[in-house]
Amino acid sequence: MSMIDDTMQELRGSIGKAHDALRREMSRIRTGRANPEILESIRVDYYGTPTPISQMASVSVPEPRMLTVKPWDRTSLRLIEKAIVESPLGITPMNDGEIIRLPMPALTEQRRKELAKLARSHLEDSKVAIRKARHECRDMLAQIEKDGEASADEVERAGKAMEDVVKDGVSKADEIVAAKEKDILTV
Repeated sequence: MSMIDDTMQELRGSIGKAHDALRREMSRIRTGRANPEILESIRVDYYGTPTPISQMASVSVPEPRMLTVKPWDRTSLRLIEKAIVESPLGITPMNDGEIIRLPMPALTEQRRKELAKLARSHLEDSKVAIRKARHECRDMLAQIEKDGEASADEVERAGKAMEDVVKDGVSKADEIVAAKEKDILTV
């Protein structure tokens, strides 16, 4: 029975990883409010090494629609500014020689719909990962039965439990994206 338990635990772990990846992607999608995590995907060419902004500067949210980036090394100010300008965020940085201010423009209705569509595409990627985990679990259960390590009844019960775990995983992914879509579409 422990082989079945291990298989189910592996399935839960895979679904958990899919949820974590989905949450990471959702945190990178810009909403109307300032969120330091939108800068996570931007890399600055710092002495030939692509470096995350968070490792070069302190990022703060002084007001709801403003991010500030204060580099620890002032010589990297221009590099950070250039990386933000070249990123797909669509934010124009304001550099005063000490700090970079990133005003978050209000999202247009069209942009909100594009971001909601992007969120749904990440949801689909997550569901694909969950289905892949289910397929692997089903294969492992079949192998356990074939090797005689569990009876057909035990494998059938595990299969039903697997479907419940997958169903819960998919609905949790739906909830994560629904919350983000609500955030995006709220004016």
